[in-house]
Amino acid sequence: MPKPKTIAIVAVPNVQMLDVSGPLDVFAEANVQARKEVYKLLVVATVPGEIRSCSGVRLVPDCVIGRGPIERIDTLLIAGAPDAPETTPRESVVLWLKQVVPAARRYGSVCTGAFMLAKAGFLEGRRVTTHWAVAKELARMFPKTIVEADSIHVRDGRLRTAAGVTAGLDLALALVEEDLGRDLALKVAGQLVMFFRRPGGQNQFVREGAAGPEGRSALQEMQRWIAANPGENHSIGSLAKRVELSPRHFARIFKSEVGLTPAQWVTEARVTAARRLLEFENSAPKEVAAKCGFTDADTLRRAFVRLVGATPAEYKKRHSHFG
Repeated sequence: MPKPKTIAIVAVPNVQMLDVSGPLDVFAEANVQARKEVYKLLVVATVPGEIRSCSGVRLVPDCVIGRGPIERIDTLLIAGAPDAPETTPRESVVLWLKQVVPAARRYGSVCTGAFMLAKAGFLEGRRVTTHWAVAKELARMFPKTIVEADSIHVRDGRLRTAAGVTAGLDLALALVEEDLGRDLALKVAGQLVMFFRRPGGQNQFVREGAAGPEGRSALQEMQRWIAANPGENHSIGSLAKRVELSPRHFARIFKSEVGLTPAQWVTEARVTAARRLLEFENSAPKEVAAKCGFTDADTLRRAFVRLVGATPAEYKKRHSHFG
């Protein structure tokens, strides 16, 4: 019998509970479906004592970094926590990672766990993902890291990273498929009532919508008007006239102060409006397109796929309040 592969998940204080329990349940179910112990599962703490999660639930770790040797690890995952972007990992934890990561077959993170890996120096020049809400912050803090904000999970050599929270299950299932094959991974997905391949990316869950008003007060007022009236004519000429500037000068200062071209901002505002209609009104994509200023349903579809990662019909099926 081959020796079980040790899967270790590092759980920091204030950890997101599902970042730990989600992947563990996938690996545990793989053991059930394989009818043997393929995986040995460990929760590793960074400090002694129980680990209090952000929900208040407490975890009893199997081992603690710096408190005795930890057996050879096959796959190491760092779980996320809401305060991970602002938290500096302990020097002892960084030193431990620098010993363990090179020896592991695979390593990675779930959600904001990517910040610990980045702060320990393991993400420079690598392709990664993290929760959509902090993807820009990760890219800003670590400009040499290639952040794929829309991805559910990313594979880059030995490195594996997952997006927010439930995406840890998707990543764990992908690892099971790597190790044990598609058929067994399908059985695990069926037993846990989860997608074998989740449709779409993270963008369909982003709730920020179009960028908020930026720039000088006249531009901000105009942006609010666009958001409130997506179906109106928002050509460069009409917008420039609204703020009493020439089209060329208006386009230049808009891009300089807002960071997007007027056309890009208008498209984002219209897609945001379309998402709300698809969620809260039982309207067909053709009607939504007309209400939101798109020339036809195909134009809406192209913009929607580019910004949201799904077609309007797919998005409505998954997010509509009308079932």
